[in-house]
Amino acid sequence: MAEITYREALAQALREEMYRDEKVYLIGEDIGAYGGSYAVTKGFLNEFGAKRVIDAPIAEMGIVGTAIGAAMDGLHPVAELMTINFAVLALDQIVNHAAKLHYMFGGEIKVPMVVRTVSGWGQLGATHSQSFESWFAHIPGLKVVCPATPADAKGMLKSAIRGSDPVIFIEHSLLYGVKGEVPEDTDHLLPLAGAQILREGRDITLVSYSRMAILALRVAAKLAQQGIEAEVVDMRALRPLDISPAVESVKHTNHALVLTEDWRTGGMGGELAALLYEHAFDYLDAPIGRVACEEVPMPYSKALEQLVVPDENKIIKAVHDVLGR
Repeated sequence: MAEITYREALAQALREEMYRDEKVYLIGEDIGAYGGSYAVTKGFLNEFGAKRVIDAPIAEMGIVGTAIGAAMDGLHPVAELMTINFAVLALDQIVNHAAKLHYMFGGEIKVPMVVRTVSGWGQLGATHSQSFESWFAHIPGLKVVCPATPADAKGMLKSAIRGSDPVIFIEHSLLYGVKGEVPEDTDHLLPLAGAQILREGRDITLVSYSRMAILALRVAAKLAQQGIEAEVVDMRALRPLDISPAVESVKHTNHALVLTEDWRTGGMGGELAALLYEHAFDYLDAPIGRVACEEVPMPYSKALEQLVVPDENKIIKAVHDVLGR
């Protein structure tokens, strides 16, 4: 095990898979000479050449459409969209083509491709700070993952590249510098489904994914100093979505709080809460709590931005509200 950053874990996954299989190639804006907006592909152009690391024009529909065609023809493209906000320009390709072709052609056609994209915020402005994971999690035919740790980022990206389905791989802008232990094994693969318990507890279950899972761990450490033991469940994958670890957790904590960074209305938090009510209603001692972003476009001002996004204090207050103490 080596302690590396989330960014380094992603780069390792891409590099190992490109050496393993010459059919794997990268395409996206500024991924070559510039090394990617978040430096994940830095040095890849010199290492693999311009035929396998393709600097694309600013044309998201073209990037994804090209990747779909290549995947149908037997290649394994990894298309990078600079932020998830720009995926709006490629929705037709993702939703009506990548997700549907396998079904529409009776299973004769496969679309083994990955769309790497970035969610999150950090003084990026209203049109660059949105969380659209619930859009893609709504679509049958896609797999949607939001890894929170470096180990998960590497293992799930490698599995996504080796798979035969289109995968929306969502990274978070504020996770790239997070460090964690990552297996050095080139066959470190993780399934693109299944939640995991990051911390055990007895008083309340915190259900989250992506950066919010890391924030939940920090909150749990602070709550422990107050005598409250929180169990942290990281969903990891949103389609397919495995609610069973969270359900089993709620069965012994009897309380739940769902944490997301998308908007509350129509967001993933509502789906997670609904599933917990369906499968663990008889075990709940209080209504399920929810923490999400405020229902406004993201301000550019750092001070105002901090008011919009969930933080540790908001989560701790919500925990006390659910527990009634």
